[in-house]
Amino acid sequence: MKQENDIAACIYGALNTYFDDLDGEMPAPIYDMVLRSVERPMLEVVLERARGNQTLASQMLGINRNTLRKKLVDYKLV
Repeated sequence: MKQENDIAACIYGALNTYFDDLDGEMPAPIYDMVLRSVERPMLEVVLERARGNQTLASQMLGINRNTLRKKLVDYKLV
């Protein structure tokens, strides 16, 4: 799917820039950094596209509504 390739290309580019900018320094824990960087904007966009409907947003994301609610609270989006 083209969108998945576009998203992956953005992540590749961002990670390569991140490493280039480190200039030899040790990176932060990358896994958690990337997940935090991607999850919040993903939740914001999907919730906006679902017009605030958390049930619809959870379906779009493929996660349980309670999981979505917890993430929204964690990111202070509600």
